[in-house]
Amino acid sequence: MTDYASEFAQVSAELENHVLTITLQRPEKLNAVTQEMSAALERIIARTNDDPGVRAIVYTGAGRAFSAGSDIRTLDRYETPWEFRNRRDYCDALREARKPIIAAVNGFALGGGLETALTCDIRIAAHTATFAAPEIKLGWIGGGGMSALLARSIGASNAALLLMTGDPISAEQALAWGIVSELTEPDDLLPRAHALAATIASRPPIAAETAKANLRAAGNLPLDQAIAYEREMQGITFATEDAAEGRAAFAEKRPATFHGR
Repeated sequence: MTDYASEFAQVSAELENHVLTITLQRPEKLNAVTQEMSAALERIIARTNDDPGVRAIVYTGAGRAFSAGSDIRTLDRYETPWEFRNRRDYCDALREARKPIIAAVNGFALGGGLETALTCDIRIAAHTATFAAPEIKLGWIGGGGMSALLARSIGASNAALLLMTGDPISAEQALAWGIVSELTEPDDLLPRAHALAATIASRPPIAAETAKANLRAAGNLPLDQAIAYEREMQGITFATEDAAEGRAAFAEKRPATFHGR
């Protein structure tokens, strides 16, 4: 099993009971992500894809912020706009994750932090969290999927309100619009996220990863193609040892034990 104990000083990754908790550890800068942190996240996610010991991921931030997105002070390291355009970043890394990811939004989710949350599969938040796409106030727009992900999550009008004003919304508004699925008390956020992750981790791993892939396909394919893709994925999962175990356990009225085969 891969060791995730000390990947990078400002990004921690701890594996317990098949759940990997990734925490941004730069609270004094509202967990703004540097190029070094982004590279660490790329390495961590690449490892999880090949690690059968990881079945679900919880992604969060230390302190009073989930993430304020990219560290603006480091963006001038890119020598040209073209180099900036062609960069790899943390949202790219998260999109490549095959394992289900739960965003536990503990505070400010701003700019790339909001993009990060939207890139995750399930989002829950403390009722003290705040969400915003403030890039327009600085003269640019988000580039990690902000427009597309917002429009798909909350509709074009609500997305335009966030993108064109840059103003924040509350956790309650984010819940009403569908950015997040649940709100919790701050102290209950991580326990709830880990409970959700533990539930997912108890499911057949191949089926869980396939469900994630199928949801992504559903958002990118025409309806008839999405349904056809789903049928193919169902056939693949039905042929696994875990599916046979699930059917046997159902017939024998006992808990199933899944091994990811």
